[in-house]
Amino acid sequence: MNRFENKVALVTGSSQGIGAACAIRLAADGADIILNGRSFDERGEKLIKQITDMGRRAHFIEADVSKTPNVVKLVTDAIAVYGQLDILVNNAGVEKNNDFWNVTEEEYDFVMDTNLKGVFFGIQAFVKYCKDKQRAGVIINMSSVHEEIIFPHFAAYCASKGALKMLTRNLATELAPLNMRINNVAPGAIATPINKKLMDNPEKLAGVIDNIPMKKMGTPEDVAALVAFLASDDAKYVTGSTYFVDGGLTYHYEEQ
Repeated sequence: MNRFENKVALVTGSSQGIGAACAIRLAADGADIILNGRSFDERGEKLIKQITDMGRRAHFIEADVSKTPNVVKLVTDAIAVYGQLDILVNNAGVEKNNDFWNVTEEEYDFVMDTNLKGVFFGIQAFVKYCKDKQRAGVIINMSSVHEEIIFPHFAAYCASKGALKMLTRNLATELAPLNMRINNVAPGAIATPINKKLMDNPEKLAGVIDNIPMKKMGTPEDVAALVAFLASDDAKYVTGSTYFVDGGLTYHYEEQ
């Protein structure tokens, strides 16, 4: 299905996990892809081959999106590659596990700069481009179920995702007159490299699974399918919301 024919998508943090799955899915649906990561390695090479084997174009741009000049340059460079940019998927994200009373300013800045500040100014650069060229645009932010539910010992992470929730709602109103849509996707427990420690700990994993009504972890492809929907014209009347991909986790409550 070529619902993204003649469209270009930038997916930040797309070397692995959910970002890579999003890039592959958008390419499978017809988009040309700008990949991004802190460094270009064999993962990026493999993704480029997968995408070009589908008959789509792919290009990798190195950038640390936690630094504002870097993320602005990333968007500018992405536009220059194929002469346009239609879809921005803000997938890059980090977390730090620490008791609140031990969190350092360095840890806080690392999380907030990547998960919120970089996203904020990346969106701004994309909006300026779309506004200047009078082009429609779609923005999808990779949030988390923790924009809504607690995650003890990850205070900065929760704060960053909670802020992303409000940013998305605010921008939906501000960007609608520019023919731009913005939504959040909030994954729950997904089998990705960021959850490797969890998956390697059978006891903790069992505790998580027990809280999920569907009794299983999700896959990066589950998340990518929703991203593709929100990026497409199938969702042309959808903006300002968060869509959970969590097997029912977020609002699950069971009498004991």
